[in-house]
Amino acid sequence: MPSLNVSFSDEEMEGVRAAAAAEGKSLKSYLHDLGVREMQRKQFVAGAAEWADRLRSEFDAAFPDEVPPSQRAGGAAAA
Repeated sequence: MPSLNVSFSDEEMEGVRAAAAAEGKSLKSYLHDLGVREMQRKQFVAGAAEWADRLRSEFDAAFPDEVPPSQRAGGAAAA
């Protein structure tokens, strides 16, 4: 299984140790889970953005006052 050596300053290591302890995890588990969580967060954000893009026109039609003035038909509108 691949592994990784990561360097931290003394202050950074103190913060990482405190964060791991707060979650009741070893440093190894905490850092592993942190990387996995970030990967999952990026996948979630990409999926949410795709979902929002698919529904944007339907939302804009239902709530025309929520469309930014610069994106409304006819360009920028006066307030």
